[in-house]
Amino acid sequence: MRLNIRIIIHIMGLLLLCNGSFMLLAAFASAMYKDGATLDISLAAIVTMLFGIMAMFYTRGHKKEVKRKEGYIVVTFGWIIMSISGMLPYLFSGSIPNITDAFFETISGYTTTGASILDDIEALPKGILLWRSLTHWIGGMGIIVLAIAILPLLGIGGMQLFAAEAPGPGGDKLHPRITDTAKRLWFIYFGYTVLETILLNVAGMSFFDAINHSLATMSTGGFSTKNASLAYWNNEPIIQYIVIVFMFLAGSNFVLSYFALTGKVQRILKDEEFKYYFGFVVVFSILAALGVYFKADVPVSDFHPMVWGKAESAFRHTLFQVLTVITTTGFVTADFTGWTHFLTVFFFGLMFLGGSAGSTAGGIKVMRHILIIKNGILEFKRTLHPNAIIPVRYNQKTVTEHIVYNVIAFFVLYMLLFIIGALVLGFLGLDFVSAVGGSASSLGNVGPAFGSLNPVSNYNSLPDAGKWWCGFLMLLGRLELFTVLIVLTPYFWKKT
Repeated sequence: MRLNIRIIIHIMGLLLLCNGSFMLLAAFASAMYKDGATLDISLAAIVTMLFGIMAMFYTRGHKKEVKRKEGYIVVTFGWIIMSISGMLPYLFSGSIPNITDAFFETISGYTTTGASILDDIEALPKGILLWRSLTHWIGGMGIIVLAIAILPLLGIGGMQLFAAEAPGPGGDKLHPRITDTAKRLWFIYFGYTVLETILLNVAGMSFFDAINHSLATMSTGGFSTKNASLAYWNNEPIIQYIVIVFMFLAGSNFVLSYFALTGKVQRILKDEEFKYYFGFVVVFSILAALGVYFKADVPVSDFHPMVWGKAESAFRHTLFQVLTVITTTGFVTADFTGWTHFLTVFFFGLMFLGGSAGSTAGGIKVMRHILIIKNGILEFKRTLHPNAIIPVRYNQKTVTEHIVYNVIAFFVLYMLLFIIGALVLGFLGLDFVSAVGGSASSLGNVGPAFGSLNPVSNYNSLPDAGKWWCGFLMLLGRLELFTVLIVLTPYFWKKT
């Protein structure tokens, strides 16, 4: 089977055109705030759009058919092309003059990881700060399309199950046309972003800070406009509670938001993944809050201290940090690695949980954990009754063995890549805690890690090779492992 190179290049051109258009938004903001970076960002936008237009023009007669191989290439190299073009505003403006650092910051943005190499974020021009947040939002939009339209068709990591639950014709699916499904979810994504921006602005954030943090929240990215991240607003609990609500929504399945908005609330209450996701957040937050209240110190708000006190602060900071790790958002209100040794290990474990399928969150995903746990429990029954057919059930439906095996393979591969990732970082000079934390955080698209990469630090201390390696892990985790790895196999490129 010959590759349809022309359609691949055409789609790449379209991506560049979209990327350049978003850069123009950042240039417009730069001009409004007169931050001195307007021409640099505009030039980056023009260069990006020119390449996009040329690619689309020279492939305008392409055969409009994307098969499985083309799908893998478009997804993998699309993210890389977006990251390469996306670092131009940093380079042209001199905000991040080093190519390695600029690429790291950019791919961290598009993969919605939120790990940064910047020591003084607040010194950046506002246009660059907005572009930095927009890379999150663009990546988040892309993840919704991947989860809904592309990964299930490619058979990635058990996402076929999600394909059966959400998009496509028939039953309670959103719409028979996948493009219309994606449009509806984009509308929800955009609507949530606007709503959060308004609420944060009313709660006391400046409009600029509000829109940047909304872009980062809904994409579960984590880039902030402040060096202290959300800890900058520790004396304004209402702001942090607003972010908590929208982090929860961003980490849940966007299809459920559609059901809620169309009055199908029962579908949400019956959804198995949502029940587990909600339960995990509640139980883990209570456990962590008790540990913090009795064993650690947290910043107490100056706002009505008689009302808000240590109990509220312990609850708010632990709920915030549990959600920011589970949803892989990466915002920070406190350094959870400095609370207790138990809580350090506790939060390390949460890095492997992830949000819901069909959300913008990274990680392994709650749905996969459910299937693995259920299958593990059923193995006891199968051992006692070897001739019995005991299938795994999810949302009261039988899950095929193929999907179960796919999920198990994903989990094993994920853990193997985590170990390899830590070994490489250790080889590059990181201590054990930093290497293990950096690998788990990069692969899970979490952002903050442990050791020298802790929540109140950044990734600037990494050697250049370490930054490229972490960027590769971010891409692997964001694109569900198989998408990238299969393109690296010799078999993929053989003519069949």
